[in-house]
Parts: sequence; C-alpha cells; structure tokens
Amino acid sequence: MAATRTAQAHWEGNLFQGAGQVTLASSGIGTYDVSWPARTEEPNGVTSPEELIAAAHSSCFCMAFSNGLDKAGTPPTSLDVRADVTFVPGEGITTSHLTVTGVVPGISEEDFQAAAGEAKENCPVSQALKGVTITFEASLSA
Repeated sequence: MAATRTAQAHWEGNLFQGAGQVTLASSGIGTYDVSWPARTEEPNGVTSPEELIAAAHSSCFCMAFSNGLDKAGTPPTSLDVRADVTFVPGEGITTSHLTVTGVVPGISEEDFQAAAGEAKENCPVSQALKGVTITFEASLSA
C-alpha cells in the first residue's frame, strides 16, 4: 500500500539573513525553525534540511536492518543508528555516514556486517540518496 507523507515549509527574507519554519504536517508533531546558519555554522536550536535527512536516513536504515535480520532468523534485540549528513556550500549534500550498534543474539560478526551492508544499499532513503556517498560502521554488542 502506498503512503504519502507531507511536510510544509515557509521562508521569509533572503537566504543568508532570512529564516523559516518546516512543519511535519502528516504527523502533526511540530513546527521547527530552519535557517542558513543552521546548515553551515552552529545549529543554535534551529534545524536544517540535512538534520531532517539524517533523521530520515537513520530511522529508515533501522527499519530495513531490523527487517533483514528478522528474515534471516536473527531478529535484533536493539539497534542504535546515528546518521551524519554532510552539506558543503556550493556542492550540496555530499555524504551520509551511518554508525550502528546492534544487539543481535545468535548472529556472527560476518553475517551482521553483511546484513548492515544490505540495509545500507536497500533502505528507501538510501535509494533516494543515490547521488550521495553513503558509508557505514557497524558494531555488534553482546
């Protein structure tokens, strides 16, 4: 079943001195300030498109990885994923680096790494970021 989710943005002013808000409209969970300085300097309580992409990538990867592990007969107890999305002015978004730590009973290190690589390649957000270099580090915890 197809699902469409909606976010809305409002911006006032020019790129460098202006500011805006993004609203997560489908879920209704909030409206968040966005600005150019939050993309290129310190966030100072303001988000950026890259942070929102990092949230999407880390959560999507968790879902894909969990599903792959479960289908292989080794469902995870827990997965913790961090996504670091890099924006370079004049170039755009250049990388997304995923760092995952998992508690997965009964899996070998080799199978854990392979499943992480498969999730990195096949999660829908990774697919949407095809023009971006995506890397990962995966650690299996006891």
